[in-house]
Amino acid sequence: MEEHFYQCPYCWEQVSVLVDISQSSQTYIEDCEVCCNPIQFHIQCSGQVLQSLNAQSIEQ
Repeated sequence: MEEHFYQCPYCWEQVSVLVDISQSSQTYIEDCEVCCNPIQFHIQCSGQVLQSLNAQSIEQ
């Protein structure tokens, strides 16, 4: 697990998330630590290195 930072698409705060870099592709939903809105994460890793972390708001 590695800590990475992203900008919340709702409150624009810099927030950290723990990423399991042993998984090559991940998609999951987690609430923002600051504003509690749901965020969908799309994460790509290769060779135990984070390639991309995309945090998107969820349309309701």
